[in-house]
Amino acid sequence: MDVSAATAGIATDLEAGERRRRRRRVLLGVAAGCALLGGVVWTLLPATQPRHPAPPPAPGPAAVARGAVVAGAPAALPDLTALIGERETYLRTHPLDGPAWAVLGAAYVERERRTADTAAWPKAEAALRTALKVGPAKDPAALEGLAALAVQRRDFTAAREFGEDARALAPKRWTAHAVLIDAYDGLGDHKAVGKELDALMGLRTGPAVRARAAAVYRDRGWREDAAAQISDAAAGAQAPAERAAYLEQAGRLAFERGDREGALRFFQEALRTDPDQRAAQAGQGRALAALGRTTEALAAYRAALAARPAPEYALELGELYESLGLAQPAKVNYDLLRERVRAAEAAGADEELLLGRFEADHGDPATAVELLRAEWDRQPGIAVADALGWALHRAGQDEEALKHATRATDAQHGGGVRSALYAYHQGVIERSLERYGAARRHLTEALQINPHFSPLAAPEARRALKALGEPSEEGPPD
Repeated sequence: MDVSAATAGIATDLEAGERRRRRRRVLLGVAAGCALLGGVVWTLLPATQPRHPAPPPAPGPAAVARGAVVAGAPAALPDLTALIGERETYLRTHPLDGPAWAVLGAAYVERERRTADTAAWPKAEAALRTALKVGPAKDPAALEGLAALAVQRRDFTAAREFGEDARALAPKRWTAHAVLIDAYDGLGDHKAVGKELDALMGLRTGPAVRARAAAVYRDRGWREDAAAQISDAAAGAQAPAERAAYLEQAGRLAFERGDREGALRFFQEALRTDPDQRAAQAGQGRALAALGRTTEALAAYRAALAARPAPEYALELGELYESLGLAQPAKVNYDLLRERVRAAEAAGADEELLLGRFEADHGDPATAVELLRAEWDRQPGIAVADALGWALHRAGQDEEALKHATRATDAQHGGGVRSALYAYHQGVIERSLERYGAARRHLTEALQINPHFSPLAAPEARRALKALGEPSEEGPPD
């Protein structure tokens, strides 16, 4: 190898190495300068500036309740109180804000649903109608609020009208379809219920939709599908009040199929999740009574009724007392039922179904028939068919009674729900008509569905079935 060439090559390598070292020194200097500058800038920042950005604050109770109310989901009572107070204060200085009036009206409706304070209904209606007056003349949110209020009052015709108007204005608002399901169900229009559920499930998924689907599936007699939907709804619910509402619904489904222990677990978990879930507390009383834990059952019912004086709780507690032979406490609760019905009716409610059921069993059957015939003419739902059939039987009109009782259990007419009470009523009516085979079948079905469906009626079902005896081994006459 040529020496000069090799020397030149070494020199070139040395020069290249020196250039690389100089570049590294420059880069290190720049990096040090940046670090120093960063430190200076950091020290110049305000002392309150966080080094790591904090997550945004959680929404307050009013905002949480507003989100639930707007989304058609159950809301917690303290949050509803905060929302109502916030909206009332705001509207004193902004009385022309229609959407704010709509939110306030919807919050009143939801709070009444949670508390059974029917005095809130006129306030809710006034707020929602004000929303339509001072805000958009055709506000779907306000119309949906009026529909939900009508459902609470059991005025299903008005609920349908308001709901259909809301749906026409905003077909993609899933909440309009949700309230229409309740309206059509109360009117006995089960084809329309199915169409609205399909539309609802095509627009939205999530816990609130699954809970609606569970209720419809229950009415169709699809027990497993209903249980799966409500289980998914409870698992997916984010807010405690919403989860507790779905757990209570799961408890009712479990009790209806005779699972006393499972129902009690659901009700207890609902109460742990939301102590204001009074429907779960009444359900706890129902399950405890079925388990023979009578003292605890009475305490649960009394607590539920004290916090949410709903007339149906008074009826259940009164019947439990009556089953124990305690006539005076039963009468006290029956009187409370009448008082609460009068208050609800004064606030615009239709309570004739409940009052008719009460009169048929504990009052005047003729009055029950009169009330329930009028109810059937207005809104012929399945619950009304069963109640009217039973009232007619108690009034001695068994032939007509059987027509209504059969409708309540006929899946072709929407009576697909597997109800022990409905089957019991039909069986007793058939026994009175000497249709012993059908009577035996329906009384057996009632006790198979739920052997403890009522502290008064379930023992009567067992006695009636025993009196019928075993079916004859001989075939029917020619």
